[in-house]
Amino acid sequence: MEHNHNNEQAKDLQLDQLEKITDKNEEHQHSADDGHNHGAEEPGWKAHWDLLLALAILIVLLVLEYGFHIELPNIPSLIINLIAYILAGRSVLNLAFRKSKRGDFFNEFVLMSVATIGAFIIGEYEEGVAVMVFYQIGEWFQDAAVNNAKKNIKALLDIRPDEVTVLRNGQATVINPSAIELGESIQVKPGEKVALDGELLSENASFNTAALTGESKPDTKYKGEAIYAGMINLNTVSEVKVTALFKDSKLSKILEMVQDATARKSQTQLFISRFAKVYTPIVFFLALAVCLVPYLIVDDYVFTTWFYRALVFLVISCPCALVVSIPLGYFGGIGLASRNGILFKGGNFLDVMTKINTVVMDKTGTLTKGVFKVQQVVPNNISKEELVKLTSALEQNSTHPIAKAVTEYAGTAKDNVKVEGVEEISGHGLKGSVEGKEVLAGNLKLLKKFGINYPEELEQEVNTIVVVAVNNAYAGYITIADEVKEDAKQAIEEMHKLNIQTVMLSGDKQSVVNQVAKSIGIDKAFGDLLPEGKVEKVQQLKNEGRRIAFAGDGVNDAPVVALADAGIAMGGLGSDATIETADIVIQNDQPSKIVSAIKIGKITRNIVWQNIILAMVVKIIVLILGAGGVATLWEAVIADVGVALLAILNAVRIQKIKV
Repeated sequence: MEHNHNNEQAKDLQLDQLEKITDKNEEHQHSADDGHNHGAEEPGWKAHWDLLLALAILIVLLVLEYGFHIELPNIPSLIINLIAYILAGRSVLNLAFRKSKRGDFFNEFVLMSVATIGAFIIGEYEEGVAVMVFYQIGEWFQDAAVNNAKKNIKALLDIRPDEVTVLRNGQATVINPSAIELGESIQVKPGEKVALDGELLSENASFNTAALTGESKPDTKYKGEAIYAGMINLNTVSEVKVTALFKDSKLSKILEMVQDATARKSQTQLFISRFAKVYTPIVFFLALAVCLVPYLIVDDYVFTTWFYRALVFLVISCPCALVVSIPLGYFGGIGLASRNGILFKGGNFLDVMTKINTVVMDKTGTLTKGVFKVQQVVPNNISKEELVKLTSALEQNSTHPIAKAVTEYAGTAKDNVKVEGVEEISGHGLKGSVEGKEVLAGNLKLLKKFGINYPEELEQEVNTIVVVAVNNAYAGYITIADEVKEDAKQAIEEMHKLNIQTVMLSGDKQSVVNQVAKSIGIDKAFGDLLPEGKVEKVQQLKNEGRRIAFAGDGVNDAPVVALADAGIAMGGLGSDATIETADIVIQNDQPSKIVSAIKIGKITRNIVWQNIILAMVVKIIVLILGAGGVATLWEAVIADVGVALLAILNAVRIQKIKV
């Protein structure tokens, strides 16, 4: 039970951290010590009975005055309105007082307090109450938006199971997944979520991987294949051998990425935060000027008239619509991407993707499946069996997809073969001693590096080949075939529709690269590249002024991913190093998701700027009308709350969009 309790505490802490990103800004947070924990509880009517009572009193007073033309005497009217005002505004008044004590005078709480108290001073009781009531209604809707965002993240956090069935000494025991050790076997029943990453021990099983990849289509796994935490077992009871601790699972990394993403602000968010800090004090002094400056230039100056205009100016100048809706907009973009199997590591990368004009992609594992099969074995002065045995024995020390293809083809031929001194030569291949023979296995560059002659016709071979040398003599080659991903061509076509240049980089030979590029319509393709060669190509494109997104999946892609304006890791088969370095992770390895990432960035940017323009235009118009005596406090509060609500609804709309 203690494990479960700790796990719930961890989730609560994560939710508290996530909630901060939807607070209006650092200066605008309703912290617990202020007594107003914004969005801490469900925004139902029971939590706002005092506001509803104040609204009811205001409606009754307005019906009496404007419906039945009954005006209460001044003192009873003041008392009743004061009761409604305190019911609606006590939390705002409390926050204004606390912040003022700390020397923070320029914030929305002080602004609302000054405006509404000022309305009471000049006898506009109902208008003072109305400003506070409608301001608090706006806050209510903001709370609802924050809570909705929290629910979406809580749903993501809840996909991590709190219990797991472990098989120990032939007995099934239910414990917390954090207590499971590497190598132990866990049991997953139909309908249960896998709690830890592992290797399937059962013959086969079908899983729902939507939580990890955004793909709802069932995925059948076979014995020995990787299983990840967050998958849901669909049919039979399955056994899984644990290969990663709870804290190191792919799901834990995904959740960590989402949490980190909420903390990284976009340039637009940072600008609005800085803008609000400067904007609010300017508004205070402008309101003061609206009240006092006319005394020097207007002949029939009446203090109450200009004081009222200053109050209107204060109310409409409140920056709520900007500082709430913009973080919500970016949060919505990150949420939309997550549901589509795309992880943005921050709102800033949503902005970056809108400026991308060149997408550079690795070939193997990004545009092709990276699932290689041996097509042909061509020996030279050696038997076919011997060539396969020597090559596979050396290649079993590599995790490269081509090496795996060779070892799978060899079967048991590589077993019990003595291999020593294996050395990986980056971008070339492997070198080592196999049964006392010096063996080289890799690409043609490897043989060139060691000065070993080979038939010239190998340069024209279209398929990927592994060339082999034994004791410094050419010994033959093995051809390997890869397959282009189903959606690769569609992805390239979609990028071209967005006026994005496409480039493919590969360590594979140029003839193979050209063939793949032609089949899917890539603009430019470069082969025979070492890792540093990929870096040089990307740097050249950057020097030409291109804004680059690079997508790759291998360890050797990590330097290029880091160099690009936006690094994209194809995360389903991708290496941890590339995922850690990347700014965006495509969880299901589909190249078409790169297009989705660009579209989501553009959708988010458009909605955020719609909110900024809407808020600024309406506020400027009403500010001018208020200073000119045309707009009243009624118009000011309706415009302020109305714009805030429209902006929030517009921001929330992102989460419903399909890409």
